[in-house]
Amino acid sequence: MLIIYIGKKIRILITLTFILVVGILLLNNADWILKTIYPIHYQELIDKYSDMYDVDPYLVAAIIRNESRFNPDAISRKEARGLMQIAPITGEWASEKLGIENYSEEMLFEPELNIRIGCWYLNILYGEFGDNLQLIIAAYNAGNGNVSRWLDNPEYSSDGKDLDVIPFGETRIYLQRVNRDYTRYRVIYQEGVRGFLSYLRQYTLF
Repeated sequence: MLIIYIGKKIRILITLTFILVVGILLLNNADWILKTIYPIHYQELIDKYSDMYDVDPYLVAAIIRNESRFNPDAISRKEARGLMQIAPITGEWASEKLGIENYSEEMLFEPELNIRIGCWYLNILYGEFGDNLQLIIAAYNAGNGNVSRWLDNPEYSSDGKDLDVIPFGETRIYLQRVNRDYTRYRVIYQEGVRGFLSYLRQYTLF
């Protein structure tokens, strides 16, 4: 009974918080508040290269948010660099394919080149996995080779087209977070406050 009581209290608290958020946002016509919480830095570059390589700019923004928090100087334990955390081997491969002269790994810290390579690579993943964003996001984190092997393994995929199980814990968490942020970016930048409030409603009593 105590657990049920606490659960009800939490749901009531969430509902009251929702009402408060609704009031604040509607009173302030707060598109700018949402965009401050969920900014898209380097939007001009994201728009330029997502258009060039025919990928979703909100997916690019969600990936950057999770990979580097829009820090162009970010570097991972595995030596991935820059906004979209491009691995040195991917950067070298991309530089050959894209005809980038005098390439060096340090160039991956340059926002424009990093976003260009990231969008180019996403385009390749789109080509390999179609419009299946779950596979594309998983492949961006775990590698397309791993995702292809998982699809071929009945332990992870029952139909060879979608993943029922993702064996890498890091990739499972990454997929959840990028999906969440991708949805929020689309709602905030396409639908504004009212769209975001509708999105929040699924987490309340209403």
